[in-house]
Amino acid sequence: MRGEQRPRADDGSVIPLIVGFALVLVLAIALVVDATAAFLHRQSLDNLADGAALQAADLGAAGRAYQGGVPGERLAVDPASAREAVAAFLDDAGVAERYPGLRFAVEVRPDEVVVTVSAPLDLPLRLPGAASRPRIVARGAAVTVVDP
Repeated sequence: MRGEQRPRADDGSVIPLIVGFALVLVLAIALVVDATAAFLHRQSLDNLADGAALQAADLGAAGRAYQGGVPGERLAVDPASAREAVAAFLDDAGVAERYPGLRFAVEVRPDEVVVTVSAPLDLPLRLPGAASRPRIVARGAAVTVVDP
């Protein structure tokens, strides 16, 4: 019996594997939750930017629509009127409460109005190394077309 070897006990060798899988699972869940929150936040800001751009294109062109006759295809937009229209739209939508820290910019191009909105995002779960409050940016564009 002296030459017999006792089988080695493998107790505890599964524990590191289970802990590793649990850690990977928790990180994957946090990533999916944060990515979903960022996607939904951006979709909401996209809708807001599109609505603000439509408002700016309509109201920004309203004061200049018929000065000197009706233009060919698109109405010219007054930059100051467009900015005021966007600010009024955002106030009416109550974005100050829903998106604290929201910023917007209005760019009037010869053929369109572009509204850019950005707001910080509070992530539901924090991933290691991720920004604490990333900003989500959305853009919307619109034109006022003359229908003959």
